[in-house]
Amino acid sequence: MSLQVALFFLFGIGAIASAIGTITRRNPVAAAVNLIVHFFMLAGLYLTLQAQFLAILQILVYAGAIMVLVVFVIM
Repeated sequence: MSLQVALFFLFGIGAIASAIGTITRRNPVAAAVNLIVHFFMLAGLYLTLQAQFLAILQILVYAGAIMVLVVFVIM
């Protein structure tokens, strides 16, 4: 198994775990942190698929801008 395939499975398992953590947390701040982790895992999946532009957009737009708005709404 190559490194790229191993990283893909690692990011996939991390994305599934963080998505489950997002919907099962009762504390909204913990759910938001899990959602940020999920966005970074998705960016890692995009990187393993050689889609660097989508990975950067995922981090900048979703993990950066959208999550700031979500945290402001929670606070």
